[in-house]
Amino acid sequence: MNKALIFDSSSIISLAMNSLLPELRELKMIFDGDFIITDEVKYEIIDRPLEIKRFALEALQTQELFNAGIFVKPEKVGIKSSEITKMTNAILDKANTIFEVRKKPVHIIDKGEASCMALNRLLLDIKYKSVIVVDERTTRILGEKPENMRKLLEKKLHMNVIQVNDYNILNFKGFEFIRSSELIYVAYKKNLTKIKGKKGLDAMLWSLKFKGAAISDEEIKEIEKL
Repeated sequence: MNKALIFDSSSIISLAMNSLLPELRELKMIFDGDFIITDEVKYEIIDRPLEIKRFALEALQTQELFNAGIFVKPEKVGIKSSEITKMTNAILDKANTIFEVRKKPVHIIDKGEASCMALNRLLLDIKYKSVIVVDERTTRILGEKPENMRKLLEKKLHMNVIQVNDYNILNFKGFEFIRSSELIYVAYKKNLTKIKGKKGLDAMLWSLKFKGAAISDEEIKEIEKL
């Protein structure tokens, strides 16, 4: 079966902000599969930030990976952008109408994350095994443990959250995710990181935590024990 990693904006931004994109390039060299970004994610990490001076450097560095073929678009594996857009809109509609606060729907995911989920489902149809690389905790909970989503939202919003659509939340079971921190751990184990040694691993994981990756202190300790 063919393999792919589908990258959300959050994971790429975490790696770029921590100067760890070269490690991603090295990982692609040993990965027997594709690194894919949707048009929606490309817009969020390259097209839009290129016009903003504060984010232009990371956008240019990411664009280099795209130009070098490290990242490819879904068309490369036979999935049309129009198919992704159609399913993305359906996913957004379902995800963002599951919960309410004060009789108003709670916005859970954005286009980039929804497009990754859409691509994951479409790849299954053409016998691709894919995992979504995402650092956003909300997206991961929705796809892995949707039954915990209401509690997470109440913690974030400090309000009572009501689940109004049981059917929709069941549609999100079964997605597989990994985080940028786990990719860096793999790179470290494969001796692909520029910074060596356990102190280097510790520094990279904590830096990712402080700059975007949703990983707990306990999870970092668990990774370091492996």
